[in-house]
Amino acid sequence: MPQEPTEKPFALLAEYDNVDSVMLAAVKVRDAGYTVWDVHTPFPVHGMDKAMGIKPTILPLITLMHGIAGLVGGLFLVIWINGWTMPGIFASFQGYEFLISGKPMISLPANIPIVFETTVLLAAMGTVMGMFALNKLPMLYHPLHRSPRFRRVTNDRFFIVIETTDPKFDTTGTEALLKETGASAIENVMEDTQDQ
Repeated sequence: MPQEPTEKPFALLAEYDNVDSVMLAAVKVRDAGYTVWDVHTPFPVHGMDKAMGIKPTILPLITLMHGIAGLVGGLFLVIWINGWTMPGIFASFQGYEFLISGKPMISLPANIPIVFETTVLLAAMGTVMGMFALNKLPMLYHPLHRSPRFRRVTNDRFFIVIETTDPKFDTTGTEALLKETGASAIENVMEDTQDQ
């Protein structure tokens, strides 16, 4: 019985020598209609998001929602602790009514530091968790890490990766497009199916 191959094509990896060439190549790949592709550079490149056609992230919205939850939660916490008795089934949770200096039981100015801290805490936690979720982290394995050529991305090389899962991907057509963009080298990256 023949053994199944343990490797399958993952992507085409195109190498570029400088920022200008990878920027122009990104525009051409975007204009060609590819959607499952990425650019890897040794440092952030200003304008690359626009060149790739990347839409703004929802991370600020996630931060806002968590910040609002922290604000509401902090307000609820200080109001309940300062003497508000919960109605209904939560009636057994009574606040600690303790009148100090004739101040009102529910005083917003005195509780601003607590509310501010819970807002910042939940917003920061939401931002970090949202960033991890949106970036699909932690990712302990990626097929690109098997490419010896790709290791130079942290030093002095720029890469465009078009994955085989892209609806427009065609090995010969995609390779021709990458050659047309001025890639100094093109590599077919294989994915080990046993690692999954």
